[in-house]
Formats: sequence, structure tokens, C-alpha cells
Amino acid sequence: MRSVVLAAIMTCLAGAPLYGQGAPGGSSSVRWFKGNTHAHTLNSDGDSTPDDVVRWYREHAYHFLVVTDHNVVTPVDGLNAVFAFENRFLVIPGEEISDVVPSGTSDAPGIPVHVNALGARTAIPPAGGATVAEALRRDVAAVEAAGLPAQINHPNFQWAIAQVDLPPSSRPLLLEIFNGHPQVNNLGGDGSPAAEELWDAWLSAGRKVFGVASDDTHHLKRPWDRRAASPGRGWVVVRAAALSTDAILGALGRGEFYASTGVELSDWQITSKGVSVAVAARPVDATRFRIEFIGKGGRLLRRTDGPTGSYEFAGDEGYVRVRVTDSNGQRAWTQPAFLADAPKP
Repeated sequence: MRSVVLAAIMTCLAGAPLYGQGAPGGSSSVRWFKGNTHAHTLNSDGDSTPDDVVRWYREHAYHFLVVTDHNVVTPVDGLNAVFAFENRFLVIPGEEISDVVPSGTSDAPGIPVHVNALGARTAIPPAGGATVAEALRRDVAAVEAAGLPAQINHPNFQWAIAQVDLPPSSRPLLLEIFNGHPQVNNLGGDGSPAAEELWDAWLSAGRKVFGVASDDTHHLKRPWDRRAASPGRGWVVVRAAALSTDAILGALGRGEFYASTGVELSDWQITSKGVSVAVAARPVDATRFRIEFIGKGGRLLRRTDGPTGSYEFAGDEGYVRVRVTDSNGQRAWTQPAFLADAPKP
């Protein structure tokens, strides 16, 4: 067997069953916090006030919310004065930089390129560009110049972003592999890859990209409408030492989180030998689970039916990530463990 070098997270990432509580084994230095990184208010194109949006997440057992109105930063100090509580809830400022690239035809709208600046306190204007790749590169560079994590949003919204558009980056990027808006084409089609397939393509090209699930909340007032972008459809669970803006953004930038549309993990570990994952127990229902270990090129490395699974590194996988799907179609995605052949002496 080839020797293996882990180029990313190699610590135990265990202990998610009780959100906001210390990890099992008695350690209280690290906790897990559930949050959403993409939400809109009346300050852009949402249908509800910042107070109402934040209240929804506070009352539905989230620990943090990043408010990301289009091309404007909604102030959060007043919101935190009302809703924040130490290690229970926090509002983080942000912005969805909403760029438009010329389509090249007079009868077609511009192509949307949207990048979240997580933690932004002042608005970062769209940088523009003649192509999607150029606009994406310039917008990501502006976010990173501000020292913030950059999140590339809904790549398949109007089929905007392709594999060739991957921008250079000085730090790991975040990519929405699930977005709860009903118009974003998460699963691809007609020859265009799913957002998750695009993730694999970028990972296979040797780039550090972490997968995010988010709501892209726009609508609180139409809970009956399946065409509405309602909250509660996708989120991240972040491993951090404290519920603070710096701690949450730092953990997101390091990939210390998993993404979910409803599956909750009780254990996720990466060691020098392999990856293991376990689903939190659901004693009151009969939900079943499928665990898939995925490597370079989106190759299925192993599949396990049941609530627990593990995979031992062979050394040639490139990376290994885990996807858990339950019998109702809900999922969780871990971040990839990056591998490389050890240099020969």
C-alpha cells in the first residue's frame, strides 16, 4: 500500500448529535453550531424585515445566520442586541455580491454571477467582467482582499458557472452544492452537471473547495408555495471553539463543517488511516441510510447501507468525501480529506 499524506483536516471531527454542546468524551473546547450562510431581507429582494428573518432562525434552533442581501450590507448590531445570546445565537453580517455578465446576445438577459462575502461589514461592489470566469475571478479576489471567506452561490442558476470558470484563489473556496431556492437547478440536466458534480470536477483539478448547503431565503410569507424560497431547506453544521463571528468564519474557511438538508451526523472522523461517519440515532422512526465514499472524478469508492460506515485510504484516491442519503431523500455531505502520494526518499 502506498504511504499517504493528508493535506487537510486530519483531526477528529466528532460529536455533532447535540448542536451547540461539547463533543463526546468530556471535551468542551469545541462545539457544533447549526447555521445558514445565505438569506435575504426587505433590504434587497426578500419579503420580510431583517427582524422577522432573524427571528425565524432564532426560533427554529439555529445558532447563527449570515444575512446576505444583494449588493448591500444589512447592519447586524441592532439585530444582535435583540436576538443574540452567548453560545446560543449570533447574527453575522454579509453580502451577496450580485454581478451580471453580458450574455452576448441582444435578446437574452445578462448572466448572473453571485458570490457571498461572509462577514462583510461594508459593501463590496460587483467587479464586473467580459466573461463569467473574469467576473468570478474579480469578485472572489475582492472578497479575499477583504480577508473574508468567499462563497460561490448556486452555480446552475440560469446555468451560469461551468468547470472552466473556476477562479484562482489564495484560500479555500466555498461552493453551494445545495441551494434551497426552487430555481437554481441543483441537480443539473441536459448535459449540464449537477452542482455536486461541479464540486467533484474542481476537487479533481486539485483545488480546495468546501461544499455548502444553504436556504437562499427570500420568502417567509408564502410557506404553502412550493415556488417560494422558504427557510429551513439547507444548512451547515460548523465545528468551532465559540459562537463568535471570527470562530465561525475561521471554521468555514478551514472546512470544519458538514452540509445538510436533513441528515444529522453523530460522528465524523478523519485520521491518517481513513474516514468514518455515523448518523445520529432516530429511535422514533424507520428511516434508513446509505453512506457513500467518493473520490477523485466523483468515483464511488465504497457504499455502505446503514447508519455507520468507514473507508480505509489506499493512497490514490486524490480526496475522499462522504455523502449520506436517507430513505426520504435528505442528505448530508462531509468536506473532503485531501490525499497525495508521499514523496519517495
